[in-house]
This record gives sequence, C-alpha cells and structure tokens, in this order.
Amino acid sequence: LNCFQQSPSNQTHAAPQQQRFLVLFDFDETIINESSDDAVVRALPGQTLPDWLKNSYREGHYNEHMQKVLVYMADQGVSKESIQSAVEKIPPTPGLVNLFQYLQSHQQDFELAVVSDANMYFIETWLERAGVRHLFRKIFTNPASFDANGRLVLLPFHSHSCSCCPDNMCKQVILREYLTNRQKERGGVPFQRVFYIGDGANDICPSLSLGPRDTAFPRRDFPMHRLLQSQAAMFKANIAPWVSGEDIVDCLKKIMEER
Repeated sequence: LNCFQQSPSNQTHAAPQQQRFLVLFDFDETIINESSDDAVVRALPGQTLPDWLKNSYREGHYNEHMQKVLVYMADQGVSKESIQSAVEKIPPTPGLVNLFQYLQSHQQDFELAVVSDANMYFIETWLERAGVRHLFRKIFTNPASFDANGRLVLLPFHSHSCSCCPDNMCKQVILREYLTNRQKERGGVPFQRVFYIGDGANDICPSLSLGPRDTAFPRRDFPMHRLLQSQAAMFKANIAPWVSGEDIVDCLKKIMEER
C-alpha cells in the first residue's frame, strides 16, 4: 500500500500526524524551471505546435486548450515513452533540491502538498524521477491518464464560482477546503502557519486567503510577484520573494528558530 498517492483520508500518513506547518507548492516554474506543457510539446517531431492550434487558445480556458494539444500529439504519433522522457528531463528550479532536502530533514514539522494547474501524470512522473514523491501528502491537479489507445487524456480538476480563476481550477477553494478537512482530521488542531510557494497569476487567489502568521513566497519578477507588489494592501500574509530554493530555506530556518 502506497500511503502517499491521492487517496481517501482514512489511509494513514507515514509521518507524525501533528506537523505544525503546511507548505503548498505550485509546480510549473516553481518546482520545475519551466512549464511542463511547453517541455512536452518538444516531444513533437517538429518540436512546436502548428499556428492553428496555438491560436485556438482562449483566455481562462487553458485546460481545454491543453486537452486539444494532447490529442494532436497522439495523432502525430508521440508515444507515452516520449512524453515521459520529456517530463523527466525538465530541470528543477535553482535551489529546489536543497529546499526538498531541508523539508525532508524536518518532516516532523512540515506537511507538503502540490496545488497545480498542470496535470497528475506530469507531476507524479517528475516527482518520482526526482525521488521526492514521498514528501507530498497530497497533489491537487487536473486528472490525466493514458487511455487504451496510448493517448494522454486530460480532464478539468473541478468547477467553481470564483470569477478571478481559470474555469477548471480555483486554488483558493482547494486551499480552504484542505485546511478545513485537515483540521478535522487533526482533531481540531489547525496548522500554526501556512506557506504558499508559487510564481503565476493563479497563485494570487490562494495567497489572499492566508493570514498574518502565514507567508506567500512569490518567485521574484514572475507574475505572482508583480501582482503582489501592485496589490500589497489586500494581503494579510507576509510576502517573501525568492530567486532560489535556498532563499526559502533561509526564511523557514528563521521561523523554526522563533518557536
């Protein structure tokens, strides 16, 4: 039994139940140093999408667009092995390996989850290859799996009523539900602090629900950071921009010393 796969809450988690802190990670351009969707497109014979497909993208409907991209890739004969290989080759963001090592050595304090608009196949494939899948209690992302014809089929994660987010995913809804459920499972004990590490515009919405003891870590000079700077007055959380995973480690170490 693998206790770390996305599973009903009655499965036990290997680490102690009462970790004090929750760390949420985005995936594309946060854990990995580019977009997994862009990396996979390079598995195509011409390494790029035709213009008609590129131009079919509609704002706020990226998941739908990516479903079409995967159909096109299957039609072009791109194999499961080629997709897997393209995902496994994506480099981690600078310093992220150090951050994972730090979190692994303090597993009794930190619970980890991924909240990403990528998809389950890309994320699990990459985390397994990097040897860090076991660190994450939960992965919230769009379902994706290979069908009988060898085509990677992508589905939306959920539907929601948030007007700020893409139609298939509101990360704030995910974060709020997770915190509520985990508090129940932990016998009413909330996390002392929540840390949210991201880079994109869709990482703003969950950051808005963080409280004054929590910290949003926007990747410096990426959309999340630029938007946070222009909307700083709306945020209750601490904001700690980062360039490398080591910046996040330094910040977490200071917080650990405060206890």
